[in-house]
Amino acid sequence: MRHSGRHDLVWLGAILALAAALRVWGLNAPLWHDEIQTLATHLNRGWASMLDSYSMNHHYLHNLLAKASISVLGDTPWAVRLPAMLFGLGTIAAAWHLARDIGGTRIAHVSALLLALSYHQIWFSQNARGYTALAFFSTLAMVLFLRGMRRPRPATWLGLGLCMAAAIFTHLTGAFFFVALGLVWLGTVMVRALRGRLEPGLIGPPLTGFLLGTAVTLLLYAPLVPSLIATVQSVSGSSAADPMKEYQSPLWAAFEAIRTATGNAGPLTALAGVAVLLLSLLGWIATYRDARLFAPTVFLHIAVTVALLMAVDMRIWPRFFFTDIAFLMILIVSGVQLGSALIAHLVRAPRLAGPIFTLGVIGMIGISAMLALRNYQYPKQDLKAAWNFAHQIERQGARVIAIGHAGSNFRARFGADWPVLFTDAEYHKAIAGDGPVVLVVGFPARVFRDMPQLAADAGVTPGTDICAPGHEGPVLRTLRCFPGTLGDGNVIVLSRD
Repeated sequence: MRHSGRHDLVWLGAILALAAALRVWGLNAPLWHDEIQTLATHLNRGWASMLDSYSMNHHYLHNLLAKASISVLGDTPWAVRLPAMLFGLGTIAAAWHLARDIGGTRIAHVSALLLALSYHQIWFSQNARGYTALAFFSTLAMVLFLRGMRRPRPATWLGLGLCMAAAIFTHLTGAFFFVALGLVWLGTVMVRALRGRLEPGLIGPPLTGFLLGTAVTLLLYAPLVPSLIATVQSVSGSSAADPMKEYQSPLWAAFEAIRTATGNAGPLTALAGVAVLLLSLLGWIATYRDARLFAPTVFLHIAVTVALLMAVDMRIWPRFFFTDIAFLMILIVSGVQLGSALIAHLVRAPRLAGPIFTLGVIGMIGISAMLALRNYQYPKQDLKAAWNFAHQIERQGARVIAIGHAGSNFRARFGADWPVLFTDAEYHKAIAGDGPVVLVVGFPARVFRDMPQLAADAGVTPGTDICAPGHEGPVLRTLRCFPGTLGDGNVIVLSRD
C-alpha cells in the first residue's frame, strides 16, 4: 500500500469536484423506462413490501437508499438519482486508491480524471439504478483483496466480506465479481502450497471474509428466496422467446458498449475495441510486477460473467460489465505509460517517455471530454416530451395509443389513460376505427421487430430512417422523433389521419 501526501489528496479532491459538477449537470433530466418502473413498482410501495418478492428489475440496497432520498427530498428525478450519483463519485475515489496501490499517484490521478470524464460513468451516475453501487463495492473489494493477498489481516478480509454482501444485495449479478475473486484466491493458495510458500494467514482470514459475505447475503435475501428461485428459473424461458437474439451474444454486448461510448462511429467502433484490448493487455504487463493478481481478476470476472449469463440463457447487457470500467481504465492508462516507454526505447531516446505519455494522456482527456458531451444532448429516453406532444394532439380529438413496453410509463408517470399494445393483432383491432390516431412508440427497434405489420405500415425497411423529415409509410407517417442517449432510446410519434 502506497501513502499519499497532501498534494495528492488535493488533486483527488479537485477531480472529485469536477466529477460532481459533471454529474449534477443534467441530473434532473426526465426519467426513462427502468427508472419509472423502479418508482412505480418499488419505491412508491411501503418499506416492508419492498422486500416481499424478488425481481431482476429491483436493485434492493440502491432502491432502499433511493426511497430514503425521495422521502426526504421529494419525488423529483434528481432526488431519485442522488444515491447513484454519490456511488459514482465513490467509485472514482475507490479507483484512485486502487490505481495508487498498483501504479502510483500519477496513474491514480490520470485514471480518476478519465473516469470523471467517462461517458459511461457519467451516464450511470445519473441513472437511478444500482450499477454505480455495484461498481463502488466491487472496486473497494478489489482494493481490499489485493491488500489482503499481500498482508492477510483479518480486518481487511472482513471488510471484503461486507462489500460482497452489499454488492450482491444491490443486485444478484454482483456475485459474479466475488466468484472471480474467490477463484483467484483459491488458485493462488494452490500454487503457493505446491511451491511450499503458503503463508499461514492466507487461508483463515480470506475464508472468514468470504463466509461472512455469504452469511450476510443469505440473511438479507431470506425474505425473497422463494420468489428469487422462481425468477431465476424463468429467465431462460423469457430469453428464448425474445426476438432480439443478439442480446444474448457477448460480442454484441462488447460492440454495443463501445458503440454507445463513441456515438455510432461506424468502422471506428471496431478500431476503438481493438485499441482497448491491446492497451489493456499492455497494462497487464505493466501491472504484473506490483499487482500480478489485478489483471487476471479483471479478465476472469468478464469471463465468469459471460459464462454464467450464457449458462442460464440470460441476456448479456453491457451494463453487467460496468463494474469493469474502472479496472480497464487503470489497465489502459498503465498500458499507455508502458507503451510510451517502449516507443522511447525503440527510438533510443529514453527521455521522451515522459513527454510521449503526457501527449497520450492529453489525447485521452480530449477524446473523453468530447464523448462525455453527448450525455447532455438528450435525455436518456424523452418520454416526458413525447407525452406532452401526444397529449396536445389528444386534446384536439385524436385517439392516442402507446406501443410496446414503454407504454405503461405514460400511465405510471403522467396519468395517461392510453391503451398499451404489444402485438399486431391488438394493433389491427385498435386502428380499425375511424378518425385520427396517434401511436407513441418506445424502444422502436424492438417494437418493429415484435410487430412486423406495424413496421410495414410505418414504412420501416432496412436502411430506412423513420425519423427523417417528412417520412411517410403506406399507412402511418412520422410526426416527431424524440432522441435519447439510451440504446434504442428514441421515442417515435406516428399518426394516421
